[in-house]
Amino acid sequence: MTSRAADLADRIRAFMDAHIYPNEAAFDREVAAGDRWQPTSIVETLKAQARAAGLWNLFLPDSEYGAGLTNEEYAPLCELMGRSHVMAPEAFNCSAPDTGNMEVLVRYGTPAQRRQWLEPLLAGEIRSCFAMTEPAVASSDATNIAARIEREGDSYKVTGRKWFISGAGDPRCRIAIVMGKTDPGAERHRQQSMILVPMDTPGVKIIRMLSVFGYDDAPHGHAEIVFDGARVPATNLLLGEGRGFEIAQGRLGPGRIHHCMRLIGLAERALEVMCRRVSTRVAFGRPLADQGTIRADIAESRMELDQARLLTMHAARLMDTVGNKAARKEIAMIKVVAPRAAQRVIDRAIQAFGAAGVSDDVFLARAWAHARTIRLADGPDEVHRAAIAKTELAKHTSSRANV
Repeated sequence: MTSRAADLADRIRAFMDAHIYPNEAAFDREVAAGDRWQPTSIVETLKAQARAAGLWNLFLPDSEYGAGLTNEEYAPLCELMGRSHVMAPEAFNCSAPDTGNMEVLVRYGTPAQRRQWLEPLLAGEIRSCFAMTEPAVASSDATNIAARIEREGDSYKVTGRKWFISGAGDPRCRIAIVMGKTDPGAERHRQQSMILVPMDTPGVKIIRMLSVFGYDDAPHGHAEIVFDGARVPATNLLLGEGRGFEIAQGRLGPGRIHHCMRLIGLAERALEVMCRRVSTRVAFGRPLADQGTIRADIAESRMELDQARLLTMHAARLMDTVGNKAARKEIAMIKVVAPRAAQRVIDRAIQAFGAAGVSDDVFLARAWAHARTIRLADGPDEVHRAAIAKTELAKHTSSRANV
């Protein structure tokens, strides 16, 4: 780690110990009391404390708006935040989907769009969502996206149904980045565009909040949204018609690094509590830690987490040195490897905790649900594996391989 990243890591670790972990139970109690879909006072207080401590907007690389950290520098900090995945990322204003949306506005937004939406997002005053996935099509192939963005004079009309739109349930969610088709007759990857749609636009309606393995993730949540002829100014279009895939690739590369490192942090915490648990519990006359199967689970977990971390850090370095496009194979690899490893490690920790592991008395059940969900978010495993295989096969098709 560079000296500045190491210093930030020490400060984040200290902040987590002093402010995040001690407030996790209080956060859950506050969400459970009254209206679950209102922001919590605990997180709002933590945001002010983190900003005052200079631990704010660390995710933006080489930007006047953020800390100017590279992907490789930020990744270990993201891992630390991921240890408390419900609270910590938002407390540091480094949570999805806001991070990806802010990166879109930094890279592709006009000065007016940045003033209106980026600045309040950077200040943590509002939140946002990214409306891409649709219930009526196989959204793992984004060329299937059917929502329409149609030009009518000096405005665009947005029509379509989206679902599992994370963050849309938060009353602070004021803006959606919506992907839809502007020209169905264009080349396959030039049909789509992205546009900024304020959530209070007439014609935007949240139909329902969806659960994930029984969790509603309030006050963040995942919504099904209908855009029924929602009309916005033409100046809300991002970058230009037919540029939706270009924006998506620029947005999702860093986001996948963030997802993976947060998951590694969450799984590290699961391994830590597992080790403490088995060291103090006795069964059949000896500590669980003396059981061979438990030791094998601990060893497998340590190997898998270190492998996942090294591969993710390698991808982050390539993004910094050769760019996101050149690192697309490595990004795809870590998006498959890290969530799988995290899910396995958390599952072993649940097994070591017994019945307590599947309850909400400890964080493991919710952590497992989150890790399993990330195997679908930002593209399912199957899509990434297909891309990896395509890249690998291309190395060997130009000439006959030696046998």
